[in-house]
Formats: sequence, structure tokens, C-alpha cells
Amino acid sequence: MAVLTREEALNLVKKHVLKRNIFYHMLAVEAIMRSIARYFGEDEEKWGLVGLVHDIDYEKTENTPEKHSLVAEQTLKEALPAELLRAIKAHNFKHTGVEPESKMEKALIASDAISGLLVACALVMPSKKLAEVKVETVAKKFKDKDFARGAERERILLCEEIGIPREKFFEIALNALKEIAAEIGL
Repeated sequence: MAVLTREEALNLVKKHVLKRNIFYHMLAVEAIMRSIARYFGEDEEKWGLVGLVHDIDYEKTENTPEKHSLVAEQTLKEALPAELLRAIKAHNFKHTGVEPESKMEKALIASDAISGLLVACALVMPSKKLAEVKVETVAKKFKDKDFARGAERERILLCEEIGIPREKFFEIALNALKEIAAEIGL
């Protein structure tokens, strides 16, 4: 099966995602996934692609979380191999029942969650920019359960299950977002 190119995936995302913050989130998860792939010596294109399209159905399923990622599967089934479709479904395992097993699946869940924490960290900086955020800041905010409550800590901690220590994961993810800060307005 021919896998979508990044450009094709980006066009598809732009067609299905109208809210800028969701679009920026998907770019952020793509960047983090690419960096994790690089860390492990995995296929950056494939890992980035799954990060980019993982929430393609979010706006359609926002009020029906049990359908989230299943609608995405229908949208993407002709364009992505089964392994990437499974990773997308596994990122919503609480509703799909597709338990995350592979390194990629767990990385997607952790990347999805850490992106929200990193954006929240940037937004409390005086400049509201990622450039000011340090790994130590992220570690401190991670421990503060009242900060960025939507960034589920147990999902972020899946990084440890795939062999990336927490602080190293913060560093990888933060650096990935700093590289695309201009694209995501941070």
C-alpha cells in the first residue's frame, strides 16, 4: 500500500480540521513523533505521519469520544497501512479497546499528552513563547497536578514504558516544538 506523503496528509488534515488550535496540536504531535523516531532510529516519515493525522476526526467526534479515531480510520483506511491505523485507534484506547502495544503506539499517546503540557508551559511565560521554556520548568509543571489538568500525566509516563526517561522525554518533546514554534504560533 502506498502511504500518504506528508504533503498529501497535510492537505487532508486541512480539509478535515478547521480549528487552528487543533491543527497546531497535530503539527506539534507530528514534530514530537519525528523526534522520538530519530531518538530510536525509527522511520521519521512514518512516525511523523501518524502524529500529523492522529486527530483528523477530532472536530467530528468531539462530542462522541467513543467514535474518535474510528472515524479517522474510515477516513484514512485507503491511505495508511494497518500499523498506522492501529496506532491512531490505540491513542484512544479507553474508548476503542485497542490497547497500545508497540513503541509507536505508546509514543503517540505520550506525545499527544505532552504537547498540551508544553503549550501550557509556553503560555504562562511572560513572552508566551516556547523559547523561554526549559526542561526544568516542564518537570516542575508536570508535578503540579493542578497545572494543565487536561495533559494526563499517566499518558505522558508511557514514555518510560518505551525506554525514554521522563526528563529525556521532556527534552526531546520540548526541542521538537521549539523547532516548529513559528508554525504553531509559540
